[in-house]
Amino acid sequence: MKIYVAGHRGMVGSAIVRRLEAQRAHGELISLVTKTHSELDLTDQQAVRDFLQHEQPDAIILAAAKVGGIHANNTHPADFI
Repeated sequence: MKIYVAGHRGMVGSAIVRRLEAQRAHGELISLVTKTHSELDLTDQQAVRDFLQHEQPDAIILAAAKVGGIHANNTHPADFI
């Protein structure tokens, strides 16, 4: 199974990747695909379409997020929904 994990460098995404890698180590046939923001901008619809057409993952895990902090969340709450 080919799995694309968006946000693989964040807290949640990296935990998901570690879990999938552990499953792979135990014999499950898992192929992981990851891309950094500079490699694939998820806000660029055509780039995402091209990527998905090329990679054709069986599953997509979306753990990508915009992260602020307490002050940023309080100041701009709609940006961090």
